[in-house]
Amino acid sequence: MDVYCGIDWAEDHHDIALVDRDGTLLARRRVSDDAAGLVMLLALLAEHGDTPDDLIPVAIETPRGLLVACLRATGRQVYPVNPMSVARYRDRYSVAGRKSDHGDSFVLAGVLRTDMHAHRPLPADTELAQAIAVLARAQQDAVWDRTTAHNKLRSHLREYYPGFLAAFAAAKGGITRPEARTILAAAPTPADAAALTLTQLRALLKKAGRSRGIDAEAARLRETFRAEQMRQLPLVEQAMGRQSLALLGQLDAACAAAEDLERAVTESFNLHPDAGIITSFPGLGALTGARVLAEIGDDRSRFQDAKGLKAYAGAAPITRASGKTKSVTHRKIKNNRLAAAGYNWAFSALTASPGARAHYDRRKDTGDRHAAAQRNLFGRLLGCLWHCLITGQGYHEATAFPAATKQTRQAA
Repeated sequence: MDVYCGIDWAEDHHDIALVDRDGTLLARRRVSDDAAGLVMLLALLAEHGDTPDDLIPVAIETPRGLLVACLRATGRQVYPVNPMSVARYRDRYSVAGRKSDHGDSFVLAGVLRTDMHAHRPLPADTELAQAIAVLARAQQDAVWDRTTAHNKLRSHLREYYPGFLAAFAAAKGGITRPEARTILAAAPTPADAAALTLTQLRALLKKAGRSRGIDAEAARLRETFRAEQMRQLPLVEQAMGRQSLALLGQLDAACAAAEDLERAVTESFNLHPDAGIITSFPGLGALTGARVLAEIGDDRSRFQDAKGLKAYAGAAPITRASGKTKSVTHRKIKNNRLAAAGYNWAFSALTASPGARAHYDRRKDTGDRHAAAQRNLFGRLLGCLWHCLITGQGYHEATAFPAATKQTRQAA
């Protein structure tokens, strides 16, 4: 195809530009962000030679949205171009800093005309993989929201209610536990907590879902809540209790969303044909595996080799050389969601795989700090995952870490 399309995306309209291989502007139009606008866009493309067998490629500044989804459904290649890159390309046409929506659509079309080979189209992931990506990212956002809500509530409780924090300091999950949130809702101030009886505490623990050790836990909580502690003035304490209830509502909503989305993403992930291969790796359960699949997709042509996947995940180092100066550092431009999942994956693999542990220790012995050694281990596991997905086989410890496996056998 010798025609290229650039779309400057906006909330309620889109500016379209079509150019030929010589850079000549063929058409320019503004369409609305609705079904009628999509029909106008497709008709414009058809007027300039767009056919099912020869589709005009499109460059746009966003990889998501209804317009992008509909363009992908036609089977054409859609190239999401980073806005920062578009700003650099814009300087090729004007150094005065001039900018317009029509001008940006022309710049985007020119990006494909001159540098299509340097940009990557959206992968042709299956519908199930795209659905898993939506759920996995939403669940990860919910976990981050839960952490934010927890930190806000904990910081507020430190100002007037230290006894409550002490009551759940040793419990896994702290104040995010169901029993902690249930008790805080019933007793948002130290005065309310001190007035709770053993019967009331037992009832609250049962309401939160606890079924074992209720009597002992109720006695411990009653003793903790009635212990001497610093207090705010009574009216101030009541006001801060009301604020705690508001913050608790946010935490409850975040916890419920994270749990609901975790169930949904796990169910969808288990239906994917790659689920068995991904979860065969040490340290990868259904949830973390779904996060990994969400970011790498199931389009096998997306990454030409394992090196490209490692760079995308931030697990491959980057070299900067100029003259006699050369430095090798970790990548800062990466898929942050995949990197976050990779940190959890590599950390869990340390106890689940002797080979992973030996690899990590070897990197530490050569001078790497914890983050660098774990990032290197993540890159090693990611390379193994790419190979297994390409060949359709599961993880084998002896193949992934042959040296460590040999040493283990000799020691046995």
